[in-house]
Amino acid sequence: MTRLSQRFDELAAAGRTALVPYLTAGDPSPDATVGFMHALVAAGADVIEVGVPFSDPMADGPVIQAACERALAHGTSLTRVLEMVAEFRREDASTPVVLMGYLNPIDRFGLERFAARAAEVGVDGVLIVDLTAEEAPEIMPTLRGADLDAVCLVAPTTGAERLERICANAGGFIYYVSFKGVTGSASLDVSSIGERIEAIRAVSDLPVAVGFGVSTPANAADVARVADAVVVGSALVRRIADLGDDRAATEQALRDTLGAMRTAIDEQDMQTKEARRA
Repeated sequence: MTRLSQRFDELAAAGRTALVPYLTAGDPSPDATVGFMHALVAAGADVIEVGVPFSDPMADGPVIQAACERALAHGTSLTRVLEMVAEFRREDASTPVVLMGYLNPIDRFGLERFAARAAEVGVDGVLIVDLTAEEAPEIMPTLRGADLDAVCLVAPTTGAERLERICANAGGFIYYVSFKGVTGSASLDVSSIGERIEAIRAVSDLPVAVGFGVSTPANAADVARVADAVVVGSALVRRIADLGDDRAATEQALRDTLGAMRTAIDEQDMQTKEARRA
């Protein structure tokens, strides 16, 4: 059992929805990231998504694009991101870490070398945003061979046949993109999200996480009604951008922002339990 599977099993047994914050590694500077990761865990994170900065983050909106530019300006490379995970693991051996990024940096690093090094430093899953279902069979076996879960994206426009192909290759959890667009750019339609999640559950036993568009505690609670995990990205990255290099203030802002979402999700989970008992 992987660290991701164990965490989701524990949460399911407790009737809790996972909270999955995202941050871009190296934003606003490489030496800030590990402290931010620990702050997110202190605020209630169950899994942490660490974005690998890339010069063409096509799925991301302006907030995360700017974060990638700041990180790249400070020389944040895939090698440095892996070093950050290793540093995080010196104090936290239990919180699953998923790297989220694009194929080009991994290709340049070397797929087999990347998989081995990622597993060595304590990465648990990898989400390659621009990896197509057609390319997945060439990549996923190498990740699985290193005991890395291959997290896959499903979009609102994904058809039934393609959904089955994607889920057949996925590990850890399925990441459902809540709307057609880039990160942080639209409001949520929870009814529609719930219908799509049921379609995913019909072909996969993996937990389903929902991201893109979760910016408030109310959003997080709404998504928790239908999903196994709530992913929060732009709302946190925006706080990092607002506070710049004031490390202590930024860590406190991250704890406050994510903590409010944790509270809202826990309250929603409690209401769900009470409704099932009634």
